Amino acid sequence: MDASISKAFDLSGRVAVVTGAGGGIGREAAALFAAAGARVVIGDVKADGLFDTVRLVEAVGGRAIAVPTDVSKRSEVEALVQTAAQEFGSVDIMANVAGIIRNNLVVDTSEDELDAVIAVNLKGVYFGCAAAARVMIAQQRGSIINVASTGMDMPVPSLSCYALTKAAVAMLTRTLATEVGPHGVRVNGIAPGFTDTPMTQRTWKSTDGFVDEQARDDMWKLRSAQSPLNRIGNARDQAMQMLYLASDASAFVTGQILRANGGVSMMP
Repeated sequence: MDASISKAFDLSGRVAVVTGAGGGIGREAAALFAAAGARVVIGDVKADGLFDTVRLVEAVGGRAIAVPTDVSKRSEVEALVQTAAQEFGSVDIMANVAGIIRNNLVVDTSEDELDAVIAVNLKGVYFGCAAAARVMIAQQRGSIINVASTGMDMPVPSLSCYALTKAAVAMLTRTLATEVGPHGVRVNGIAPGFTDTPMTQRTWKSTDGFVDEQARDDMWKLRSAQSPLNRIGNARDQAMQMLYLASDASAFVTGQILRANGGVSMMP
């Protein structure tokens, strides 16, 4: 392989902050960034999941610092970013992954449910963008990666709260890209399609770990049939996009939303 290709994806010497790193896409992104050479600072509201991710990062030879973080609280997001800057000297990559979902029809959604989803999915990303951008502007370099969703492109009954926050994240991404681009900072997003993560597993897996295999198989069959590739996504599919956006391979890419959804959003 041409050495320049390997170098383009090499994150050696860089520092990545990842929210929602206690599982799913966030965990996979943290491990992949570490495997590419980055030191990672990871946040999640679930501390036990964070420490499992630390072990995963260490297993690939990386170094991670875990900081329990509720992204709906601005002070905690800022503390997460500052930990990276103070411990490792920079913040080169900010991955705003943390998110929650609530299923309910618009007419049945309570104000508390709406506020909870906005607090994590939109305000949490906004706080992460702001905290990282301040550090990156001073450095005159950096890559911010936000997680939106195919839900912003395809209306689905009962997903109004989730979808509206993800659509807002996409516009936030584009707007911030115009603000920080002159300082050498890039801002992009990914919009995953249906992906096998704890968020989607809740439809067939109970809190005590029981798996309804029939429900799982039926869901996978349904979702796979919606894709020209005839499969659902996994966390690594999404993390690989994030590695590209974090690396020099995407040095001329900003203000974009990459859609790894198996082609679902282009289907009628």
